[in-house]
Amino acid sequence: MRYSMDEVLETAVEAGHILLESGAEIFRVEETMRRISRYFGVDESHEEFFVLANGLFATGTTEKGHFAKVRQSRVQGARLSKVVAINQLSREIERGEYTLPEVRQELERIRSIPEPPRWLQILSSGAGSAAFCCMFGGGPIDCLASFLAGLILYVFVLYVSAPHMSKISGNLIGGALVTVICLFCYSIGFGKDLSHMIIGSIIPLVPGVPFTNGIRDIADGDYISGAVRLLDALLVFLCIAVGVGVVFTVYRHISGGVML
Repeated sequence: MRYSMDEVLETAVEAGHILLESGAEIFRVEETMRRISRYFGVDESHEEFFVLANGLFATGTTEKGHFAKVRQSRVQGARLSKVVAINQLSREIERGEYTLPEVRQELERIRSIPEPPRWLQILSSGAGSAAFCCMFGGGPIDCLASFLAGLILYVFVLYVSAPHMSKISGNLIGGALVTVICLFCYSIGFGKDLSHMIIGSIIPLVPGVPFTNGIRDIADGDYISGAVRLLDALLVFLCIAVGVGVVFTVYRHISGGVML
């Protein structure tokens, strides 16, 4: 069945937008859109896709005239479940398993994939904090303290920081909150290695995927998008460091020093 180029390009843009919102690499977004448009009969000379970290642009020449679409996307964290789903969908499209209307339905389903339940995100934050504390050399009690700090941190992230604060203030306060919790645990003897406790606890705030994708985008020649993602990740690193440093500075002035 032959579909109108407008419908095909609109579907390709929707797939690319979901990938971009979910933190996929720039080359993956462009390649997926091209695969969809090629399979459904759009000639390469009739379309052009241009993707940046915070938006994508699509133009084409169709039977009805010129097609142009701009979709904005915030620079945000990764949703790898959606990236995996779109990747699988693009492979199945190339195997001829979907018609265009079915692709659009599947894209709607992928877009509406819910986030994991909050209790699971909080538990995962605590478990990840404890695991990283152990990996960096912390003892069993240190890991328990990091587990507790990770739980409290993500309660703050989900219920206070994400809905009510900017990224800068949220990460500043998050870094400070983790440090306060670990200092309290350390002061009452619940933990022996303060540095490992704090390092493990702040891991849920660290934007590892955006930082890695920024480097990969630069390596692929997408310098603007890579620089934007790297700058965003470095800003988060800086905010976390400032939050931790401010608490240590205040604690040092109050107590006269702190062992790390």
